[in-house]
Amino acid sequence: MTFSSLSNDIFQRSTNDYHITDHVDAPINNPFEFKTIEYYLYLKNWIDAVQWHLEDIIRDPNIDPVEALAIKRRIDSSNQERTDLVELIDSYFLVQYKGVEMAQDATINTESPAWAIDRLSILALKIYHMQKEVDRTDTTPEHHEQCATKLNILLEQRVDLSTAIDQLLADIGSGSKYMKVYKQMKMYNDPNLNPVLYAKK
Repeated sequence: MTFSSLSNDIFQRSTNDYHITDHVDAPINNPFEFKTIEYYLYLKNWIDAVQWHLEDIIRDPNIDPVEALAIKRRIDSSNQERTDLVELIDSYFLVQYKGVEMAQDATINTESPAWAIDRLSILALKIYHMQKEVDRTDTTPEHHEQCATKLNILLEQRVDLSTAIDQLLADIGSGSKYMKVYKQMKMYNDPNLNPVLYAKK
């Protein structure tokens, strides 16, 4: 099984599991062994699913401002958790390929494997929700047609992205490409780097 196939299977399982309750506060019941790559992939998609729905909730024009602020803080925290998890998955790949001898003309990719896999997780959610729109019976034919077209594009995009991820990993494994991971170094969450926060010290 390719890594993209493994990821897609786990992302689809996590997405389906989340929507059993379809609630942002539902407890996660990760079916995979703790600290395995499968465990982290499932957790990654669950975090994305919760954040997806928090983003929906906060766009309610009638939302209470206090609740909106609390959700915004939760989204910020989720973004940091998501970033940390992507970097952890990249660490897995760094270990996997640490013994590979790089070719002299090896090149670097525009993004690391885990950030591409991050996009694959989001695609799983887009496909799930677009399929729900296609399946609705209370919409116009135009809405159905538009959503069906978008769904087909998303499905094609998943095939293309999966192929690109597997090719990237193959290239890293052969030494024709190399990994270089930069920590995101987000500044807005750091009380020593966000001027609004350190001005209050």
